[in-house]
Amino acid sequence: MDATHFLPTFLTAPTQATLDALPNTLASISARPRILPNFAANDFTTNIVQFSPDGSSIYHGLALQGSRRFSHGLQFTAAYTWSHTIDDSTADFFSTVLTPRRPQDFQNLSADRSTSALDRRHRLTIAAYYDLPYFKSGNWLRRNLLGNWLLAPIYTFQAPEYADVQSGTDSNLNGDAAGDRAILNAAGVPGTGSGVTALCNSSLPAGTACSASPAHLVAYVANHPNAQYITAGQGAMATSGRNTLRTRPINNIDLTAGKRFSITEGMRFEFQAQFSNILNHPQFAPGYVNRVDYPLVGSNSAFVGAGPTNYLRPSSSVFNQPQSVFSSNSRQIQLVMKLVF
Repeated sequence: MDATHFLPTFLTAPTQATLDALPNTLASISARPRILPNFAANDFTTNIVQFSPDGSSIYHGLALQGSRRFSHGLQFTAAYTWSHTIDDSTADFFSTVLTPRRPQDFQNLSADRSTSALDRRHRLTIAAYYDLPYFKSGNWLRRNLLGNWLLAPIYTFQAPEYADVQSGTDSNLNGDAAGDRAILNAAGVPGTGSGVTALCNSSLPAGTACSASPAHLVAYVANHPNAQYITAGQGAMATSGRNTLRTRPINNIDLTAGKRFSITEGMRFEFQAQFSNILNHPQFAPGYVNRVDYPLVGSNSAFVGAGPTNYLRPSSSVFNQPQSVFSSNSRQIQLVMKLVF
């Protein structure tokens, strides 16, 4: 498929005369060879799977940190990181569909150069530690029953991961649907998607479905012309870039509350209650809000499967609706006991 051999996608239905004048059909484009001549000459007539060390990436970053210690057991630490990771390939293995491991065009890896799936443009954390100064003196009961309390809240904001909007079909007819992106409607409503309807020329036999007749299928029309992302049907030219869909950020508060009991001068017992997302604020971000690993569903990553796949397809009813796909990262409470000696 090239700049002259593709099927157009219209925002509004064209006239039948316009359709009849179009030079390409899905059948004529599909008939063009998709195996490179030098491979075809050596009897390679089916897809070949290979892993080539051809990817490239670049990282820019700035990290700032400040801390302030106050009297009476109070201290603050704030850290901010600005970073930008750019690459043309991220995951070599099938660990996520948010950014496919294979490029849209095998012969043009540079067209996949974009913001990486690993990019988190901004990350801010503010942590406090307060060893309450009350009841530090006095007898053993006074100190251990009324005193020795600590509070440690942490606020985290992290910019979201960017994901790849995908048509879910072999748009460019190279034999691989993975990585085939969508059509970008720059005037569309941000974050919305649309499927398409196949259009045929007037030679379509009566009673034949247009979508089932490649010899007569010449174009597509968007079902919702005001959508930002439109499915690129088979033979259509995808125009959206890689990783352009913004997922949801992390905006989270954790809290640790603890109580110490002194047993001897060199031995103490600590009890802690650790609250993850203490405000129970729904955060439908891919992954966890305070862990670096990723959720598992059975033995599979939660980043693969029907849910995340449909989340990325403009024709899906759950397109760009993370609340229908990802966990809300609801509040979790963990109790900890420690003996320090």
